[in-house]
Amino acid sequence: MTNPNAAVTAVELDGKDLPAHCPNPAMPLWSSHPRVFLEFDAHGVAKCPYCGTAYKLKPGAVVGHH
Repeated sequence: MTNPNAAVTAVELDGKDLPAHCPNPAMPLWSSHPRVFLEFDAHGVAKCPYCGTAYKLKPGAVVGHH
């Protein structure tokens, strides 16, 4: 079931923001859930399995590999 109160726009991240996790530092403490690291698809999009927050990489973001 989708959260009808979830933000429509995705949180944009840059390469320096990786590895990305949710909840992110801008989220209020009261809305916390266990931290989960996000995996981006080939289009640079990820979605939190707990709260449904969408994340996307900014155009031109450089993603480093380990």
